[in-house]
Amino acid sequence: MRRGLPGSKPAGILLSVLAYVAAGTVAVAAARSFPSAGPLLVVAVGCAAATTTVFAASLIVGNSSMFDPYWSVAPAAIAGYYMWLEWPEPAPRQLLVTALVLLYAVRLTANFYRDWPGLAKEDFRYVGFRHRFPRAYWVVSYLGIHLFPASMVYVGCLPLYAVARSGALPLGPFDAAGAVVMLAAVVVAFAADGQLRRFRREPGHAGKCIDDGLWRFSRHPNYLGEIATWWGLYLFALASGSAWWWTGIGAAAITVMFVFISVPMMERRALATREGYREYRARTPMLLPSLWPSRAGSRPGDSTL
Repeated sequence: MRRGLPGSKPAGILLSVLAYVAAGTVAVAAARSFPSAGPLLVVAVGCAAATTTVFAASLIVGNSSMFDPYWSVAPAAIAGYYMWLEWPEPAPRQLLVTALVLLYAVRLTANFYRDWPGLAKEDFRYVGFRHRFPRAYWVVSYLGIHLFPASMVYVGCLPLYAVARSGALPLGPFDAAGAVVMLAAVVVAFAADGQLRRFRREPGHAGKCIDDGLWRFSRHPNYLGEIATWWGLYLFALASGSAWWWTGIGAAAITVMFVFISVPMMERRALATREGYREYRARTPMLLPSLWPSRAGSRPGDSTL
């Protein structure tokens, strides 16, 4: 633990919660400094202020993992802001979307705090950045660990703006599809995380890779659930009108981030630390389960989601 701060899990959670309360407070104050701005700018200002505040907390405690809950907390805050704009008569679509976003946020945030050991540990990816950029680490941390993911969350939440602007259009097939996709995504991610947690608790599984349950069909079912959540949210934007097609840039950007950044980083670590992962990788798709058996010796996971 750096700088003599308490390294216990309860202490880490307390400091994390205080950091996010402070971030929310600063975000509201910053957003109010632009009283005549449109909602997208208000949200952008609030996100930038909150991100910088959490970064300050990361810098104080010397641990960039303070930022990790932002990914699940920020969408709930943004959905709450749009709900406040429409209060006291939010449309049925907005109520539905907000409820689903809150479900997603509660699930992912609870999962993080359940597994997080506290400030005594920092995510291995951030530790890698420390080794690669020892002198410029905190610049890299602010731009790459804090600001970049925060930007992904911002664009991923663009459909919430579409829903808020669409008024009281009746619910339709795209709403039903969006609800099904988001609910299924949350369930898949919840189940995958639970299976992985139980696997790791078994003493005989130390240093091995999980290859049963959902992990039998996808190397990263938890990431599949995460990506699907944002596409489900986009379906609600389409339900709000074809003019909102452009809000899909968020789901697309997040998909690219996971496929080309997050997954490769996790896989490099797994190949180096998990017994049998190379064989598991050769027979198991990266994200989307295969609809047909792979040929012997082929590596479908390298060429398909």
